Amino acid sequence: MLSIDLLTHYRRLSQQAFTIVDVETTGYQPPENRVIEISALKASLRDGIQHQQTHLINPDVLIPQKIVRFTGISQSMIETALTPADVWKDYLPLLNTGVLTGHNLEFDYAFIRFEYEQLHIPFSRPASEQLCTVALSRLMLPDLPSRSLPDLVRYFGFQVGRSHRAAADTLACWLLAEHLLKEIQNEDDRALLARFAQEWLPLRKAAELLNCSTKMAQARFASAELEPRVSRRSGVSMYRRGAIEQLITQDSEEQLSFF
Repeated sequence: MLSIDLLTHYRRLSQQAFTIVDVETTGYQPPENRVIEISALKASLRDGIQHQQTHLINPDVLIPQKIVRFTGISQSMIETALTPADVWKDYLPLLNTGVLTGHNLEFDYAFIRFEYEQLHIPFSRPASEQLCTVALSRLMLPDLPSRSLPDLVRYFGFQVGRSHRAAADTLACWLLAEHLLKEIQNEDDRALLARFAQEWLPLRKAAELLNCSTKMAQARFASAELEPRVSRRSGVSMYRRGAIEQLITQDSEEQLSFF
């Protein structure tokens, strides 16, 4: 989406209720790994937090020691926990309401869908009813060195408890969403669009905005003498959103002058 469309999108979302979710898992992706803890929180900018529930889950698998160290969730802690069927059926009404929100929501959403598939329960939320606070923080906080949730907790001074536990991370995600969406509600359009313009987009996303291949996008950027920033973590070339959208504007103006 272009910046003006993102502004409309996030302003619309800010008026709605949210269901913030976080899962702790035995690894990085299903079906090899399973959820061992979930927390979901219902909130809105108008009414604040209305409800939160958190459960350990016993999927009858071994928790790797690296996950025990990472989360603090041990095998003994889940041995007496509820089964996936009991927990996920209880969470279904909440997860089906509000804007489904998470920090790196794609990760949580994949696990949630898998767990419901195991129970033969359909679960799907349209993209228009999803909010990823990683994407939102990249847009609103473009020059922070890290947008990991623990780093953002430290940056804003949120008092949420231990990171990498579902209840604390869900609360942190909500406080982040609340802070950034209130800024979107209250700042004027020009100031927000100027902030959006500073976002760094990876080459793939930049090409999507230009509606062309990554190879063609690189050629356009070279022709326009746009210098990328190379991500230290991934090695991917990154470009400012504002510079990309300026090229799109130039293309539109050229097409109009042609006619």
